Order: sequence, then structure tokens, then C-alpha cells
Amino acid sequence: MQLLDAFAEGTQGQAEPIVDLNFNLTAEGVLRIARTLEDHDLMWLEVDAFDPVSLAAVRNGSAIPICSGENLYTNRGFRPFFETGAMDVASVDVIWNGFHQAKKIADLAETFEVNCAPHNYYSHLATFISAQWCAAIPNVRILEVDVDDVPWREELTTAVPELRDGLLKIPTAPGWGADIDEDVLRAHPWP
Repeated sequence: MQLLDAFAEGTQGQAEPIVDLNFNLTAEGVLRIARTLEDHDLMWLEVDAFDPVSLAAVRNGSAIPICSGENLYTNRGFRPFFETGAMDVASVDVIWNGFHQAKKIADLAETFEVNCAPHNYYSHLATFISAQWCAAIPNVRILEVDVDDVPWREELTTAVPELRDGLLKIPTAPGWGADIDEDVLRAHPWP
């Protein structure tokens, strides 16, 4: 609670926090937290769940919008969650699902009146791919961008995302909008 109060004070109420609970709680625990956080103006409560019926019960018992799905793959994986009304926002991992399958998921989500947000905590290249996906779907809610990474991150791609006033400019260069600098990649091998 103190962290959310500090966030509200630090942003002067100009930003909506997101609380991500991952797989750490049962439906009962998520509901208890959701009810405790109802007065903190969250954009959403992010919850990973294996069971769509349990997540639907959380959504129905919470005043806070529920975002889920970063652990789901293919439109068939999302379908039972959409059918039970388990989420307000579908968190789609564009990189792990692939662009084409992620587009199919967004199309299916649209038929259930569900907005989408890419699960994007990767590199600038992934941000460019996710930005292209956001531009290709009508039901995008927001684009997640990771700001905490390795110090050489800006050198890894031939372009970096342009962010102004909270908006990301869709890249117009060929392909995804940037390439990997393979010399930088070789200079930082995976341990």
C-alpha cells in the first residue's frame, strides 16, 4: 500500500500503476488483494492462472480490471479464458507466439470484446515487433516496454524506439524497423 501511495504521489496521479501477481496466489488470495487495492486506481491487476473458471471468478469479484495470458500460447490456449469471461485485457506474448499466431489471438479476443497488450519485456527488436503487432490490431490497450536492461542494450539494434509523451513511434524502416548489430551480440555472449 505504501508503494502504491508513493507511486501516486511521485507521478502526481498522472500514471496508472499495474500490479503483477504472477502465479503466486490462489483465486481466493487474488480476490483478497484485489479488494484491498480497489482504491488505488490500478490500470489492471495482472494474474497468471491455469484455470479459466477460477480466473473468471476473480474477475467477477473484483472492481479492478484483470489482465492475464502472458503464459498462454495459440488462440486455442486463450479461447477457454475468453469463453468464460476471465479477463478484461489479454496479455499476448508476441515473441513466443509468433506474429501470425499473436494476430490470430488478437482477432479472437476482439470477437469477445477483449483488448490486448503485448507481453514485452525483451529487447528493442521485440519492442519493434510488438509495436508492429499493435499497429495491426484494432483492440490494442497499451504496449509494455521494458526500461531496465543491460547497459549495452542501446547498441544492440540499429535503431531504438522513439518514445514521446508516452507514445511510441511505429518504425518505418524495412522489416521490423531495426536489425541486430551482430558485432555487439558477439561481444556479449550468453554465459
